[in-house]
Amino acid sequence: MGFESPAFLALPDKALWALPPNHLPAFITPPPAGSIPFAPLFDIPEHIYQAVLDPRVPLTIAAVYAVSAKLLNVYNKSTNKKPWAISKTAAFHWFVIAHNVFLAVYSAWTFYGMFYTLKRSLVSPLGPHGLSGFIDSVCRVNGPGGLGNAAFWDDESSSWQTFSADAVFDADGAPSRLSSGRMWNEGLAFYGWIFYLSKFYEVIDTLIILAKGKLSSTLQTYHHAGAMMCMWAGIRYMSAPIWVFVFVNSGIHAMMYTYYTITAFRIRVPMFIKRSLTSLQIMQFIFGASYGMVHPFVSYSIPVLFTSSQSNSASASASASVGTNASAAAMNGVKTPYSSHTMPCITSNSATFAVWLNVLYLAPLTYLFGSFFVESYLRRSNADIKAGKGAAARRLSNNVVIAEKAGWEAAKSVNREVYGESNEEAIETDTDHNAQPIARRSANGKAKAARTLRSRQ
Repeated sequence: MGFESPAFLALPDKALWALPPNHLPAFITPPPAGSIPFAPLFDIPEHIYQAVLDPRVPLTIAAVYAVSAKLLNVYNKSTNKKPWAISKTAAFHWFVIAHNVFLAVYSAWTFYGMFYTLKRSLVSPLGPHGLSGFIDSVCRVNGPGGLGNAAFWDDESSSWQTFSADAVFDADGAPSRLSSGRMWNEGLAFYGWIFYLSKFYEVIDTLIILAKGKLSSTLQTYHHAGAMMCMWAGIRYMSAPIWVFVFVNSGIHAMMYTYYTITAFRIRVPMFIKRSLTSLQIMQFIFGASYGMVHPFVSYSIPVLFTSSQSNSASASASASVGTNASAAAMNGVKTPYSSHTMPCITSNSATFAVWLNVLYLAPLTYLFGSFFVESYLRRSNADIKAGKGAAARRLSNNVVIAEKAGWEAAKSVNREVYGESNEEAIETDTDHNAQPIARRSANGKAKAARTLRSRQ
């Protein structure tokens, strides 16, 4: 029978905000190759999965990367930004192309894999279980599919629990790696773990920039180092919103590195493609932060079976015992009607930590976009008024045009701040004579015009 139940916003339990985050639950490795439909094509030893998720790994790599980028910036300044000798060789040129092709193909493979992972896991809000069915499918990544069938981590008891008689647990008490129907086993564990590793490789982007004698911006260093830590937290703690990071970012990177590869061969790319790519790069920050932020505040109801002899309070008690009682009642022919139980979307403080680490990481980028947008919008509006357009400048249609141009200009400026001098072919500026470059401050305090997005060669 169908079960329709409400979903609503509520303040999370204060225990979920506790720091430092709980080191439990342990990371659950992907299903063995060939064990279930859509299992990974190959196995990676479990000790390797666990070893690279040690927090010292991303912390060390991020620290070494940040210090190295800073020191090489100093070196490039001392040589008056003279390109390194190796950057003028054919080998370097083809290495850059191979690097871009590799990341384009890898990102497309990840996006493809995650697309079908989501297709198999996400439940339509228009289905028989309504909005609760959809929320359950995005909030619960472990256990078998179906509303109320998931396994979830309970900090208070330090154990995995469930309200379902269908959930299966391994000998160590963790949800079975052979269960299907939810994101983790369907692909997120595999594609997400490899995507986390790819964040270490992406620092090659910065090395390419520096080898060309250019400078790596502070925000670019923040962007790469922060991505390492955010992906580590999301995958290590199996935090539900991390699928957005993997899915959306891999899709945008597939397009971005394809663009870099094309321009490396001096092929001209239409303006609308360049603009769309720049806008998508920035909008992923805003969407990701907004989507992740709401998770700790979402609660929803799930159906719970209880026997005719059980009270309502007993039916809403802990998980594993409910599943056992329901199963026994079914075998004995006892009537087991549905009750409901309210569940928070995020149930562990470690997953909550991963959510807020990602939100805080994206906050400066979102703030920067907002600042550039407001500055550009006000400047364009004032320019229209001074040009004598008067009442026309106050029309809604004209304001929409101004907002659109301001958004594009802000996206270019943020993209330039994040990716620094990472590209070499400038996107043409707007033909609008009112458009002026947004001023930004360099490290020495002098105002500089925000440069436009460039592509690698």
